[in-house]
Amino acid sequence: MAAAPEDGVRQRDAERTRTEILDEATAEFADRGLAGARVDEIAARTRTTKRMLYYYFGSKQGLYLAVLERAYAGIRALEQQLSVSDLNPARAVRAVAELTFDHHEAHPDFIRLVAIENIHHAEHLRASPVREGLAGPAVGVLEPILARGRETGMFRDDVDAFDVHVLISSFCVFRVANRHTVSAIFGRDLLDPARRAHYRRMVGDLVVEYLTARVGQD
Repeated sequence: MAAAPEDGVRQRDAERTRTEILDEATAEFADRGLAGARVDEIAARTRTTKRMLYYYFGSKQGLYLAVLERAYAGIRALEQQLSVSDLNPARAVRAVAELTFDHHEAHPDFIRLVAIENIHHAEHLRASPVREGLAGPAVGVLEPILARGRETGMFRDDVDAFDVHVLISSFCVFRVANRHTVSAIFGRDLLDPARRAHYRRMVGDLVVEYLTARVGQD
């Protein structure tokens, strides 16, 4: 039996409310961390109550985990949408690096959330029922690129997709996460728009140079 019209309206309202809570909670947790974030503040900035917030997410920790899962799901969805099969392997792996670069720059809250969860030794993420699904797209987009590169003799054969993912993430996360300390010590702003193209090209160069190093020399 089809749902009554009012049921559909209620469902849309519930989804809208849940999204609004997650948006505000993302900012609160990214700014104050898990311990410092206040559920009262999140509820006050949304069209709901603290009681309703607990109805949707169970607890403060449940809300934090939902925020974390959504943050990871965002970059994973972009990776899955990336179409690179018609590009040569070098250009394709650059496209992955550039996507990560763009995403992390545009979502500093994601970087802060990841840093916060590492402080907690990933205890909340380890308990996530969707944890395993958060890894697949990250390496899945790289595996066929690396395979094509090896088949054509362009890429070395002793590197796996996880290695490349770590290499890309290291550069892109550092640039956002350490912006302020780098500025304080070196007087350089890693997010300076005038140097953005330079850094974006740099991460692509790093990955391609690594994948093509010593090819044919063994």
